[in-house]
Amino acid sequence: MNISMNTKLYTITVFSENAVGILNQITVIFTRRGLNIETLSVSPSALAGIHKFTITLFSTEEVVEKVVKQIDKRVDILKAYYNTDEDLVHQEVAMYKLATEKVLEHGSVEYFIRKYNIRVLEISNDCTVFLKAGHYAETQELFEELSKTIGVLQFIRSGRVAITRSKVERLSDMLESMREKSIGKK
Repeated sequence: MNISMNTKLYTITVFSENAVGILNQITVIFTRRGLNIETLSVSPSALAGIHKFTITLFSTEEVVEKVVKQIDKRVDILKAYYNTDEDLVHQEVAMYKLATEKVLEHGSVEYFIRKYNIRVLEISNDCTVFLKAGHYAETQELFEELSKTIGVLQFIRSGRVAITRSKVERLSDMLESMREKSIGKK
């Protein structure tokens, strides 16, 4: 990861209806600018019929502003915003698959539960699966310890999931304003 000193991690949130091809429309904007998407998460939002894309990238604020404006111009996009970590409550989820034999040789699963607040999803004769929710640094720290002490067979981390610290979804304010304007015109 080649990150210069004047960049920081930004989270872009994009709202759209659930239509075919929207993800491609969004990612093309990043590709044309030579920007790397660090994480990507897509799901239905709290607003019925509207999906939320959460994208993280390392960049400057100037570049992020331009990207968000470009995304906003797309016909199928309702609205796009960007935030820094201070504006958000965010998490990632990571899963770790370990050889059960090695876990038992290590001693106590309780150690990992207490130190890292993990959940044990499965224990079988062959493997044990841990789940950890947290920030990137927390899930990475657990990965590094497990790699050194037990050995990780498989590892996967989700994209960031995030909500703003504001009272309502930012799109809600925009939609309410539009509704009030349309009522006022009648």
